[in-house]
Amino acid sequence: MNVLIIDDDHRNIFALKTALKSRGITANGILNGKEGLEILRNDPSVDVVLLDMMMPEFDGFEVLEEMQSLSQVKLPAVIAVTAKAMKGDRERCLLAGAKGYVSKPVDIDLLIAEIKQVLRHG
Repeated sequence: MNVLIIDDDHRNIFALKTALKSRGITANGILNGKEGLEILRNDPSVDVVLLDMMMPEFDGFEVLEEMQSLSQVKLPAVIAVTAKAMKGDRERCLLAGAKGYVSKPVDIDLLIAEIKQVLRHG
């Protein structure tokens, strides 16, 4: 399994990569949405994207919107990751195109379960 982490905080990327690696999952991280989209255009091996929804300049909602226009490539499942777990956030992320949702601080067991779920249901 190949996971792409798009998050503007390198500490979050490091923590998620380390936790996923300990579970035998390959993960790479990128610090902004535009570079993440470029990777998705060119790397069909990405199975799941962990997408920080609250990034400056180009947030997760904008990334999701741009992903919809990438019809020429197979899109991976997106799991929205957000620190602002407010009422209605999960629904807003799912309506925007995410297939799953986890809040920060990320519980790695819940994240693994969410990854498995989104991969099962496409």
